[in-house]
Amino acid sequence: MKAQELSNIKWYHYVANFFAGMILANVVPHYVNGISGNPFPSPFGNPPGLGNSSPLSNVLWGALNMVIGYLLFRFSKVSEKRIVSLIIFFAGIVCQGVILSIAFSR
Repeated sequence: MKAQELSNIKWYHYVANFFAGMILANVVPHYVNGISGNPFPSPFGNPPGLGNSSPLSNVLWGALNMVIGYLLFRFSKVSEKRIVSLIIFFAGIVCQGVILSIAFSR
């Protein structure tokens, strides 16, 4: 990245950075369960978010999360030269991991 591109980082890039990490972390359980043929809770279950959805629904939901997370990742201008952006990105991943571990342990 050029020095000018690094200096053009705004506060909303960091917000997008955090949510990119959260959404990309959400890909893992849905996609893995879907391609394994296991039903898993998703927004399309009954009740939404609690009831199991079909493996196909989970693969598609995981893929949509992957696309959205990737777009946020690109928009957020994550760079190995900007350590703060990496820390915020990984904080989003860890935060979503904690949230999911609590939600699915019930």
